Amino acid sequence: MAIKNLNSFLHDYFSAQHCTILNNNDGLLQVKLTEEIDKALMNRPFYWHYMKKMGREGDTSTLTLITNPDKREEKGDWIHFGSPRLQQILRNLVENEKYTKLFQSSSSSTKSALYPWLVINIKISYHGKQNKDEILSLGLHLIKGLMYKDMMDLLQNVTLKPTIDDYCYTIAPIIRLESGFGRIVNVLDSYINNQTHNWAQESLQTLEEEVGLIKHFYTSSTDEETNDDHMQREIDDMKQRYSPKVTYKVVNGGIFYLNDEF
Repeated sequence: MAIKNLNSFLHDYFSAQHCTILNNNDGLLQVKLTEEIDKALMNRPFYWHYMKKMGREGDTSTLTLITNPDKREEKGDWIHFGSPRLQQILRNLVENEKYTKLFQSSSSSTKSALYPWLVINIKISYHGKQNKDEILSLGLHLIKGLMYKDMMDLLQNVTLKPTIDDYCYTIAPIIRLESGFGRIVNVLDSYINNQTHNWAQESLQTLEEEVGLIKHFYTSSTDEETNDDHMQREIDDMKQRYSPKVTYKVVNGGIFYLNDEF
């Protein structure tokens, strides 16, 4: 599921940036970038400076992004949680596209209601002996209180736009944003609490072993006062490194107005 969600996340990101999806098949996504995204991701400042100086449009790059492990040897960027390219995309989102408001497109010629959803993509980071990141996409219906996990997957075939269509109108939310975000955090807490945390136990065991070695090393020294200070600093550093913890960080999100049958 993580691989599927990652592919969907990348597809939605590049589609929202108006890039052209050339191919999206079995964990292989090929995208023709816009000039703006090329400048943000491809590190070609001299090329674009030269094109501007010459008064030419320039040719944007084509990216091939691979999320299927069976295809990781093919030509392209192997994308996984923690990969440099994914971190670059996440930074771009944080810096430029963190919050948005979008409306579902409708071809109806009659009045159609659009209902508010709070949609948030959140990065969960597991810190310990081994560090790992995971992205969850959660959507909360701000009228009915329904909540969906993998919200971006559900929206994959929904056409969204920054302006509302002529025959559509929005329904005001009943659930306040602050309260809605609190509900999402509660779901995240429950998700974490229901996991098995062998990684945390391994981190605590490693921490105990490392602290024991540090104490053993310093017990044979004659300069007790100086060694106590050094020993405590090393123990504190080791605790900082190995003490298990879980943190949340909002990657991006917004209010999405959707019809009742999206």
